[in-house]
Amino acid sequence: MTATRIDGKAFAEKLRERVGVIAADFAAVAGRKAGLAVVLVGEDPASNVYVRSKGKATVAANMNSFEHRLPDDTAEAELLALVEQLNNDPAVDGILVQLPLPSHLDEQSIIGSISPDKDVDGFHVINAGRLSVGQNGFVPCTPLGCIMLLTDRLGDLSGLEAVVIGRSNIVGKPMAQLLLDANATVTIAHSRTKDLPAVVRRADIVVAAVGRPEMVKADWLKDGATVIDVGINRLPPADGETKGRLVGDVAFGEASEVAAAITPVPGGVGPMTIAVLLRNTLVAAYRNAGMDVPEGL
Repeated sequence: MTATRIDGKAFAEKLRERVGVIAADFAAVAGRKAGLAVVLVGEDPASNVYVRSKGKATVAANMNSFEHRLPDDTAEAELLALVEQLNNDPAVDGILVQLPLPSHLDEQSIIGSISPDKDVDGFHVINAGRLSVGQNGFVPCTPLGCIMLLTDRLGDLSGLEAVVIGRSNIVGKPMAQLLLDANATVTIAHSRTKDLPAVVRRADIVVAAVGRPEMVKADWLKDGATVIDVGINRLPPADGETKGRLVGDVAFGEASEVAAAITPVPGGVGPMTIAVLLRNTLVAAYRNAGMDVPEGL
């Protein structure tokens, strides 16, 4: 068996195109464009790249992008004041504070200061609570992208057994909740799970989100499983390389001989994150304007 590659890049491009069309419709009716504000504190190179990418994608999707770049030594009170300003700005529908923050800033305090109705990252405890009880809130972008890929690939997930490896608030826990909501039978596995390979081997669906390069091997997988690899890890450079190659949490080559379908790294889950962020921002715009969210968004 050679697994089908689940093309997250192609799916994300279609989602971004759909968001762009609906965003233009929103602007025509509301008299303004939807707006996403991104706050970056410091000069972390990876965060700089992400913020630039998000800004370009937002503009390309017919929405306004507002970037706020603050120095590394920004005081917490100053950052909180900026978030409050954005909470009260009617042109801003979504607020994203780029993580990680410098060590002197309390991430939970900053995230908690964002209005839940503008928390398009879905990290606020109120949105986590809304997800857990089935209310309309914002779901973190990566797991929401994963469930979109799974539904597109498998259709109805009812009755399937799913194992989520990883229990973070950003991916593992919301991923498990989304699978539960889709009527899958869900196990959350982690570093303390006894006989982890045996637990994973039961699963029709495996979502790996642990940040350990190529941890999940072929003999961990049930024949015909669908594998979603959330991990992105850079290996040490091999001889003759200037930088190591990117790999996921799953040993892609050998896993592809057992799984029925699998996301590659890169080009799998990664592109979905920004696409879903744009989708969440547009949903926020409709809700903030008191308008019904269009079907299919």
